[in-house]
Amino acid sequence: MAHATTADGARIWYQGEGHGDPVLLLPGQSLDSRMWGPVATDLAARHHVIRMDNRGTGRSEDGTDTDYSTALFARDALAVLTDQGIDRAHVYGFSMGGRVAQVLATLAPERVGALVLGATGPGGTEEFPRSEAANEALRTVSTPAGRAALTDLFFTPDWVRDHPELVESVAPANSRRSQRRHFIASADHRGWDLLPRITAPTLVLHGGDDALTPPENAHRIANRIPGARVRIFDGARHGVHLEARPAASDAVLDFLARHPLG
Repeated sequence: MAHATTADGARIWYQGEGHGDPVLLLPGQSLDSRMWGPVATDLAARHHVIRMDNRGTGRSEDGTDTDYSTALFARDALAVLTDQGIDRAHVYGFSMGGRVAQVLATLAPERVGALVLGATGPGGTEEFPRSEAANEALRTVSTPAGRAALTDLFFTPDWVRDHPELVESVAPANSRRSQRRHFIASADHRGWDLLPRITAPTLVLHGGDDALTPPENAHRIANRIPGARVRIFDGARHGVHLEARPAASDAVLDFLARHPLG
C-alpha cells in the first residue's frame, strides 16, 4: 500500500495487486476501497488492479480543498496513477466513481484505456431521477434508518442474508462532514456534455432493479458515448458489481480482453 500526494497536499491511499494491464477502481459516494470486495480479486487474476480511497474516506486525507467535486476526485485519481508510474490504465468507476470516470476520460483521455461505468448516471437534468426516498437514504446514511434503507437499495434481502460479510463493505464509514461533501460532489456532477467526448471503448453495467440510480440512466449514457455497450443484469439492485457476481466480473474481464492497452 502507498499514498499519492495531490496538488493541495492531500495524501490519497492506494494499493495494487495482480499482474497485467492496470485497472484503476473508483469507489462510490462516501465508500472506500472495501466496496469492491471479491471483485478486485476477480480482476486481479488477469490485471494489475489499483484500489484507492477517495479523499475524505478510508485511509485518504481530506485535503485543504473544501469544495469536493467529481473533477477534484478525477485529479486525485490521476495523482495515484502518476505515483505508481502508470501512463495509461483501464478505469472502472462505480456509482459516483462512474461520474468521476466520465470526467477522467475527458480530462486526460490519453491516460484511459477502456472504460467501465457501473450503476451510474450523467447527472443534471438529463439524469433519470431517483425517488425522494432514495435521496433521503443517502442524506441520512449515518442514522440506523438511513443505513437500513441504503442496504435495501443496494441488495435484495436474499442476497443480504446469504452475504452478510459483504454488506458492511458498502457502509459509509467517513465523517458526516465528508458524507455531505461527497453527496454534494455527486449531486453537482454534470456529465451530459462530456459523454460524446469520451473516446475510450466503454462498457456500461447496471442492475435492472436499481432504484438508487434507475437503469434508464445506463441507456442514456450509452447513447451519448460513441460505440458504448450496455449490459443490464436483471434482478440486481444498485450493488450490481457484487450482487451479479461472477457474471458482472466476467463481463468486465471479457470487455477488457477485447481492448488491451498494448
